[in-house]
Amino acid sequence: GKFLYDNGYIASDKVSIETGAGIKLLSLIFENDKCVGARVDMGEPILIPKKIPVHWNADAMIDEEIPVGGKIYRVTCVSMGNPHAIVFTENVENLNLQAIGPLFEHHPLFPSRINTEFVKIIDKNTVNMRVWERGAGETMACGTGACAVVVACVLNNYCEREVKVILRGGELKIRWDGETNRVFMEGPAVEICKGEY
Repeated sequence: GKFLYDNGYIASDKVSIETGAGIKLLSLIFENDKCVGARVDMGEPILIPKKIPVHWNADAMIDEEIPVGGKIYRVTCVSMGNPHAIVFTENVENLNLQAIGPLFEHHPLFPSRINTEFVKIIDKNTVNMRVWERGAGETMACGTGACAVVVACVLNNYCEREVKVILRGGELKIRWDGETNRVFMEGPAVEICKGEY
């Protein structure tokens, strides 16, 4: 959205963008007439296991035990158009994500592989998160992952419906609206490089 606005492709502060996870509606954020961020309607979370997809025989997979790499983890699964497994832990900073990430990604419960978020609860409105993305490894941030994390936080009674998610690449504000069931993500947008193809 920022790229489109900054380069004159759009003149409005509202834009819809077709993504692999559906059409996302963006509201651009301005400071001193400069686009500095965006608020995105990320849609409704999917909790039905076969639609995530997860091989799990229940209406949802919330705080369930699964064995991974010889250890038992408690997992909540959410789809935001792509599948996420959320694990709450006190050990986010020192977690050996290079070792454990692939074990989750390729676990037989997840037929389309899975993105895995490891989350430390700081308080009712703040969490710290690291993410292992399927096919990419650890990334600095994941918007759908941050949204899935806040849904999981609410479902497990750890957080309120509006949460600051601290990622290695920065911070996002996520709100899961209780009336519309839609998840909204807000964060900065910064040009980091240019290239020529």
